[in-house]
Amino acid sequence: MSLRLSLIRVAVAILLLLLCYGCGSVDSLSSVTVVRSGDDSGGTRWKHRGTSGVGVGGSRTTSHHRHVVGQPDMDLNVGMLVPKTSFGVRGYLRAIHDAMHGINKAYKKNHTMNFSKLYEFEAQNVRYRMMSLTPSPTAILDSLCKEFLTMNVSAILYLMNYEKYGRSTASAQYFLQLAGYLGIPVIAWNADNSGLERRASRSSLQLQLAPSLEHQTAAMLSILERYKWHQFSVVTSQIAGHDDFIQAVRERVADMQDRFKFTIIKSVLVTKISDLQELADSESRVVLLYCTREEALRILQSARSLGITGENYVWVVTQSVMENLQAPQLFPVGMLGVHFDTSSESLVREITTAIRVFAYGVEDFVNDPANINETLTTQLSCEGDGESRWATGEKFYKYLRNVSVEHVEPAKPKVEFTADGVLKSAELKIMNLRPGVGNSLVWEEIGVWKSWEREGLYIKDIVWPGDSHTPPQGVPEKFNLRITFLEEAPYITLAPPDPITGKCSMNRGVLCRMARDNSSSSHRTDSEAHRNGSYFQCCSGFCIDLLEKFAEDLGFTYELSRVEDGKWGTLENGKWNGLISELVNRKTDMVMTSLMINSDREAVVDFSLPFMETGISIAVTKRTGIISPTAFLEPFDTASWMMVGVVAIQAATFSIFAFEWMSPSGFDMKSVSQAPNHRFSLFRTYWLIWAVLFQAAVQVDIPRGITSRFMTNIWAMFAVVFLAIYTANLAAFMITREEYYDFMGIDDYRLSKPHSHKPMFKFGTVPHSHIDSTIHKYFPEMFNYMKSFNRNTVTDGLNSLLTAELDAFIYDGTVLDYLVTQDDDCRLLTVGSWYAKTGYAIAFQRNSKYVQMFNKRLLDFRENGDLERLQRFWMTGTCKPDDHDQNATSDPLALEQFLSAFLLLMGGTLLAALILLLECLYFNFFRKKLAKTDQGGCCALISLVRNTIILCNKIVNYLYKICNKYYS
Repeated sequence: MSLRLSLIRVAVAILLLLLCYGCGSVDSLSSVTVVRSGDDSGGTRWKHRGTSGVGVGGSRTTSHHRHVVGQPDMDLNVGMLVPKTSFGVRGYLRAIHDAMHGINKAYKKNHTMNFSKLYEFEAQNVRYRMMSLTPSPTAILDSLCKEFLTMNVSAILYLMNYEKYGRSTASAQYFLQLAGYLGIPVIAWNADNSGLERRASRSSLQLQLAPSLEHQTAAMLSILERYKWHQFSVVTSQIAGHDDFIQAVRERVADMQDRFKFTIIKSVLVTKISDLQELADSESRVVLLYCTREEALRILQSARSLGITGENYVWVVTQSVMENLQAPQLFPVGMLGVHFDTSSESLVREITTAIRVFAYGVEDFVNDPANINETLTTQLSCEGDGESRWATGEKFYKYLRNVSVEHVEPAKPKVEFTADGVLKSAELKIMNLRPGVGNSLVWEEIGVWKSWEREGLYIKDIVWPGDSHTPPQGVPEKFNLRITFLEEAPYITLAPPDPITGKCSMNRGVLCRMARDNSSSSHRTDSEAHRNGSYFQCCSGFCIDLLEKFAEDLGFTYELSRVEDGKWGTLENGKWNGLISELVNRKTDMVMTSLMINSDREAVVDFSLPFMETGISIAVTKRTGIISPTAFLEPFDTASWMMVGVVAIQAATFSIFAFEWMSPSGFDMKSVSQAPNHRFSLFRTYWLIWAVLFQAAVQVDIPRGITSRFMTNIWAMFAVVFLAIYTANLAAFMITREEYYDFMGIDDYRLSKPHSHKPMFKFGTVPHSHIDSTIHKYFPEMFNYMKSFNRNTVTDGLNSLLTAELDAFIYDGTVLDYLVTQDDDCRLLTVGSWYAKTGYAIAFQRNSKYVQMFNKRLLDFRENGDLERLQRFWMTGTCKPDDHDQNATSDPLALEQFLSAFLLLMGGTLLAALILLLECLYFNFFRKKLAKTDQGGCCALISLVRNTIILCNKIVNYLYKICNKYYS
């Protein structure tokens, strides 16, 4: 299939995307071919065969391409599209010749341009075509197939200064996407580039020499930074690139957060005139506008009818709104805008820059040894006899993107590009809409913005909206809010004002009204009312500090008044009471206190984002208990005691007795011991075991056998280990415990079903609160039971706990956590997990215009840590209930933790059995021989067992002889 058919298919697909722009009628491309070339003296031919070296624009490496000394063997062609004009042809030709002359001049000076050895690049190799404002898709397609591809162009220079956003922008994007499909790099300078869809333009191989949309947004925000306008709104039409504009603004705001903090109040996409009502209802006084000139007429006309173009409003517009220096009469005087020169003279200058960028890119490509086998001839064709996409195009584009070219103006930085092909350094003019001659309005340059300088904004005198000579504040004039509260520590606490001045000191907060105006009307002066604590108090706490931050950042004043009925706000007989009633009946603008969010309240009022998380918790008291009567047994678990009493003691007893009975020096397995004074039995063994175990100082009988004595020592070692572990662990169980009711939460069956436990627990909460309504909704039995135990305030509830009138008190988790830390005796603590987690938030009237304003500030406070700092300051106390956890006692030692002592006993028993075997061998085989050889009694120094046995035998024999003589 031919390339032409492929391009037609791509063109149809792209046209469907660009249909909204409504491309105009078919206009043919004017074709003017440059065939003339100057002589060498004019600098239009570039055929010098210099040697390698360092050239203009940076370091150049020696070319590794093979070449023939003499004429270059290939033409290097570049296409160029410029606006159609009857008088500009001479300027285009002069720009091309000036570019070639500049390159030749640099070459002759530095002798480094090596690609002239491979390619012939002269003025006639720049194939330019002129294009009308809104060419047809067929004309654009023909320009590529019939004009550029037949010339094997290596790149296309696209330079247009048309600013008719819409049709011309669609044509530009159509052409750039087709060039990207072919793989041909494009060096562009088009005045309407901000109207291109960035997602589409980034997919093409495009370098943009004109200031980008990002540059325009950066310049606009620099204006806002200069005049300390922290908050603004963004208004766009459905112009191409409107999403990119909003995204560019957000990215720039994020980048500037370290040095200047912005807040985007509204982002309005205008599809119908009524969309501007959202902007009129906001607190925004600075507006960034991005749309076409025609759309700006309709938007600003509607804005004028809504009263948002007066002297207090500043509109900052983009290049697309201005188009030219003459402005419509409906534009408000004092508007600001950003603009860059799009005149024909500026376009001609950019031709020179574009050609130099191309030449430097070719030089870098040729000098890279990796491209020794690559060429810069495209060999594309729409007739089916060539490639459909230039394979080398993407690689060549990377070299073009990485060039560094001296600017035509020496004072400006080099021409360089970002990874997206966007110009790194750009300069924009700051324009101001002023009255001109007669009734006309003109855009006048009043400054310049330079992207390469940190403080790159230079502005002179400005005519501000309303012909004012001073800039607007950028924020609404201070407005006053009626704020209602209900005290609850630590969020809002009350203290009496100074009795003399009637004012609050710095550490006592702000003055707040405790009674309505009619209640204090009996006082002749305000100072008298302020000194009366019944009418005014000093409010302080977490919410007051947070309110002060809001007032400082948003610029408002406020009046604090306590709710009349002293209730939080619940539905009672179908009507709201308390704080919610104040909002529903529009008696107040907002409620600022520890007000919990729930679905019923959300149905009638608007809440801000939560500033703190909370839930329903339970407070109980700690009671001092007694030592358990079985505390002395608790150091070991049941299995360990069974092992000691049943296994260890019995095993040791029977082992010692058995070893003594079998020992030759003991009973020698006879019923009577050989020694007359040897008194040892099984019960005496038990006595020995118990005495050794408890280290009792009592009279015991010692076994005579070596083995049984060894086993007795093993048991003594076991007893030492056992007593050491027991004594060390006993101290943890012999202390007085603090007991309390360890409820799991309000869904604990002892609370949710109070009649199931005898005696029943006494617990309550504060009526007409969020907790009260939640329990009523989900635990009706519990709600009916606890009515008689409810308390009017949380302080009353905690006092009832301390006096044992209540067993538990149910309330907000964060409030209880704070109050238990303030208890002097640390007798209070919270138990269980939070139920029905929600948050505290600021409540507003339904559809209040203040909600978004406060939400944005809340997000800022959370991000920069202000909320966390306030929480740390207000939520800390001296008592830490977590240190008194009744579950924090020592657990009994399990059998596996005490196993080493039993292994010692078992190992000793086995070793004793081995010793018994050795003892028997000694007495049966070695004792008599040793007695004969040891006449001096040397062995007695080691052991008396042998001598004792021999002496006993002699005594027995002597007594036997005496008895025989006596009876005879």
